Amino acid sequence: MTTAAPDTPIVRRGGPARALSDGWVVAKRNLIKIKRVPEILVFVLISPIMFVLLFAFVFGGAIDPGGSVNYREFLIAGIFAQTVVFGATFTGAGLAEDLQKGIIDRFRSLPMSPAAVLVGRTTSDVVYNVLSLVIMALTGLLVGWRIREGVVDALLGFGLLLLFAYAVSWVMGFVGLIVPSVEVINNASFIVIMPLTFLSNAFVPLGSFDGVLRWLVLWNPVSALTQASRQHFGNLGGMPVDPAWSMQHPSLYTLIWVVGILVVFVPLSVRTYRRSAGR
Repeated sequence: MTTAAPDTPIVRRGGPARALSDGWVVAKRNLIKIKRVPEILVFVLISPIMFVLLFAFVFGGAIDPGGSVNYREFLIAGIFAQTVVFGATFTGAGLAEDLQKGIIDRFRSLPMSPAAVLVGRTTSDVVYNVLSLVIMALTGLLVGWRIREGVVDALLGFGLLLLFAYAVSWVMGFVGLIVPSVEVINNASFIVIMPLTFLSNAFVPLGSFDGVLRWLVLWNPVSALTQASRQHFGNLGGMPVDPAWSMQHPSLYTLIWVVGILVVFVPLSVRTYRRSAGR
């Protein structure tokens, strides 16, 4: 009678290179779901179209952004900002769903980098945001939006939007690990992100706000992201720019937020993942 050999301990692999390599495998696994569940992509793309058409035709004639720019050109950068920030919530919802289905437990049993699941999830969600931006840009062109600056400036604007969304996705990833319920994630993200996007210059000009509310809008990172996008797309149209530093240097202010969020939430999310796995 043979004696069962003791279980072979799983070797955990670490390091940035391994995290990126394993993370890409996880990202491909997440993207394959597009083929298997195409309804996910359909609803991801319908939402930004709906917002563009709704605001352009319902509020387009009621709001005057000032300067020589029309509201539809003023609007599109705000819609971009709102959509990519909401798109970042897929990270938290996806992690919560994988936790509920036990897929995360399977990942934990594999000899892979502990950061791979988070890297893979945040990377795959960038793809969703890229698709959303493409659809929104095409819809915006149909309703009258135009890029008034060069191609390089426009690409910088799109890149800034994706960078900010990527940073927010790490925040949502952390929340998804500590609140492993898709319903809770969806409700929590709506409660937090909706005020962030509407308490900004995304849909109405800064002149609409007064007092403390105006101060909050000026220093809201979504306001800076929207202002930076308008600058890169050339959609300011002579509008007066507030003297606040965040509005005078919106791209730099947005990048500061991106770096700050990543510095805090990347190690925090990885540490939370390891702790929950008992490592």
